[in-house]
Amino acid sequence: MQQTSPKRPYSDVIERLRSVGLRPTRQRMALAKLLFDGHDRHITAEKLHLEAQGAAIPVSLATVYNTLHQFTDAGLLREIAVDSARSYFDTNTADHHHFFFEDSGRLEDIDNAHVNIARLPEPPAGTKIDRVDVVVRVNSDK
Repeated sequence: MQQTSPKRPYSDVIERLRSVGLRPTRQRMALAKLLFDGHDRHITAEKLHLEAQGAAIPVSLATVYNTLHQFTDAGLLREIAVDSARSYFDTNTADHHHFFFEDSGRLEDIDNAHVNIARLPEPPAGTKIDRVDVVVRVNSDK
């Protein structure tokens, strides 16, 4: 019986970064491990920075922002802008929509099958529509 050697702790993260052309720096690997270790999630830069501090990862908030935008540009994350001052980063890059709970700041997925967009305007000349992001804003019923 052939024995397989155990995977190194960061081998999945290194492979994921390299597959999209990003150099696996120590900070990128540490943040990617926090982001992609488990289930899909929505996170702000500030929340990820707090998680990094809690995990004793020495990284500035500016570096967290830069890394999240690099991951987004590389297709590892989707940025969801809920207003001009707040963005979330989604580890689920498949097409889907969101509920935004204005009172708590929580973001929740809506499956594409539950949203029907009947008509879109023609895009400006020389452009095409890449995707449509729907954010449904909700509040608690008090």
